[in-house]
Amino acid sequence: MAPIIVLGVNAADPPFRIVEIKGEVVGKAFDLRDVLEFARRAGLEDLDLDDPKMVTWVGGDRYTWHA
Repeated sequence: MAPIIVLGVNAADPPFRIVEIKGEVVGKAFDLRDVLEFARRAGLEDLDLDDPKMVTWVGGDRYTWHA
């Protein structure tokens, strides 16, 4: 399984996606920048967001940010 899992969109105001890294919830992402920042903090730099070995997108892809 990929070390980063981005869960489906939560229909809040504003909408967000929960991000898990290595089995730990690291926060709410409101856009791609947040996912990249969480990865950087976890030591996963130069991340290819399209690599399924690195990121699993649940309920949409990296462009899905609204329910």
